[in-house]
Amino acid sequence: MRQRNLSLVLHAVAAQGPLSRADVAARIGLTRAAVSTLVDELTGAGLLVELGRSRPGTVGRPGSALALSDRGPAGLGAEIGVDHLAVCAVDLRGEVRARVEVEARNRNSDPGPVLEQLAELVRRIGREAREEGLRPAGLAVAVPGLVARGSTSVVRAPNLGWEGVDVGAALPRAVPVAVDNEANLGALAELWLSDRPGDFVHVSAEIGIGGAVVVDGALLRGARGFAGELGHVPVRPEGHPCPCGGRGCLEQYAGEEAVLRAAGMTTGEGIAELRARAAGGDATVRRALRGAGSALGIALSGVVNLLDPQAVVLGGELAELAPWLLLAMERELSRRVPHPYGEIVVSRLGRDGPLLGAAHSVVQRVLDDPMGHARG
Repeated sequence: MRQRNLSLVLHAVAAQGPLSRADVAARIGLTRAAVSTLVDELTGAGLLVELGRSRPGTVGRPGSALALSDRGPAGLGAEIGVDHLAVCAVDLRGEVRARVEVEARNRNSDPGPVLEQLAELVRRIGREAREEGLRPAGLAVAVPGLVARGSTSVVRAPNLGWEGVDVGAALPRAVPVAVDNEANLGALAELWLSDRPGDFVHVSAEIGIGGAVVVDGALLRGARGFAGELGHVPVRPEGHPCPCGGRGCLEQYAGEEAVLRAAGMTTGEGIAELRARAAGGDATVRRALRGAGSALGIALSGVVNLLDPQAVVLGGELAELAPWLLLAMERELSRRVPHPYGEIVVSRLGRDGPLLGAAHSVVQRVLDDPMGHARG
């Protein structure tokens, strides 16, 4: 009960702070005396700080405003992309305090050198975090592939060419390491950092297409942790072959390389050039994006019919292309969903979603288990 109450206090301040003790008590349903004892314990542990008097001008004695500490525990997040590696450190207040991103050719790569480079970036950000007065509490890694539930092993990542790779074993073990699918972590970032309802489908893109489902404020993982593989839902059953071994998968019609190919562009030109040409009125590019939007709508219509989410969220690089995707998506959904469906919204996190979700997943663990991360 004490552990739960300490967590309730931290979560209340994280969600709505700075707050006085009285405000916290009102929000979590405990007495002021009980909250005061919990707050004293959390400030002594270096997890909460007092900012001074709150609510000036109110009747009676004003309380001290409480906020999460900007020192002490921090979350490290990392991302392995097909064409980049990134690491960041986020404090308990949700502020990014250190970050690095480098270009990397990870497609069909030997995992060893990639993970060695990532480990060095993690050590670098860990050092920078400590110079800021932070203490890394854990590391979470976003990967574009299937991760076995409860493990740090990538079962299969077709766009990396990896199978059976234990990512966690190759990274610094000074802190606990977790590994998860990049779309899952992007969806959690939407849940924690954006004003989203508790039920939504998150679809994102880099080279491939990722998907994740949030139900009642929790990620739907599936029995083995593989739920949400929207990119490998067939939209043309006898269509183009896919690296996953199937045919006609959504990735082959709405993934970055597929859209660039349909637009008559090279894979080296990338999303920024695609967006610029679309904005400039290039008819071929806009036609390619309409085709991608149509494929997305077909795939999502099955998800919407099955799950009836409150919203579909476009994240990752899809967010940057939304102006030219949405009409075709909505047309397919209207044709294929026989009932009213939730809105399609564009993520403000964009391609940063998986990296931020990774770091914030560590912060959430601190908020859930405060005294397990108290300063020594």
